[in-house]
Amino acid sequence: MAEVKSYTPGNFNWFELATSDPSSAKQFYSNVFGWEPNDSPMPDGNFYTMLKKQGKEVGALYKLMPDEVAMGLPPHWRIYVNVANVDESTKKAEELGAKIHMQPFDVMEHGRMAVIEDPTGAAIMLWQAKAHQGAAVVDEPNAFCWYELNTHDTEKAKDFYSKLFGWEIGGSPDYTEWKQGNRSLGGMMKIQPEWGPMPPNWTPYIMVDSADAYAEKIKSNGGNVMMGPADIPGTGRFAVVSDPQGAAFALYEPLNKN
Repeated sequence: MAEVKSYTPGNFNWFELATSDPSSAKQFYSNVFGWEPNDSPMPDGNFYTMLKKQGKEVGALYKLMPDEVAMGLPPHWRIYVNVANVDESTKKAEELGAKIHMQPFDVMEHGRMAVIEDPTGAAIMLWQAKAHQGAAVVDEPNAFCWYELNTHDTEKAKDFYSKLFGWEIGGSPDYTEWKQGNRSLGGMMKIQPEWGPMPPNWTPYIMVDSADAYAEKIKSNGGNVMMGPADIPGTGRFAVVSDPQGAAFALYEPLNKN
């Protein structure tokens, strides 16, 4: 996919790493994916770092806030969904059973956002764009390409997200696909007992040209490989990994690389 200028409501549009060690995280993602960090000062004295691929924004990172640390939040990737009106979407989410962690607020001239927790316990961000539309590149190597909900209650999640964002439900009995029209946006899996005490979460996937090669790069740069690499029959190859601070994400190598 070429550069993205804007996103329609209901699409994933921004990806943000909350980390305990911004300096180490910048080095890791630069070494592994070639992302270029660009720091902007924040009022609290920390920095909000844009991560760029050949000059185009793919995501960002920042140091975990004191209130996030006090809540016991570990380093993690945060996923945003574009909405037409964040105040209306937040109200609707609450009516559908979501918890509102942060009521809608303005992010300077960039946009307006809210932080919600769906009725199954997974957090997701809502974004109403102003100057900042979201990631400038997606769905290409070394950019985000897929977004997966892991949860204990898939039926409750289907009901919530289909009503909140208008997503259609596809896939199979074992794997749900979130769809908008004829386009698949992301997926959902039920958390299995053998996965251990995993809380419900959204996991972003980064497209790569070789899941095996990138899994080795992640390990050699201090990260961990938690699952795979393994084949997804008829689709490609994937691995679930984490950076040195413990933030989890996944790699996806498409079967058809054209």
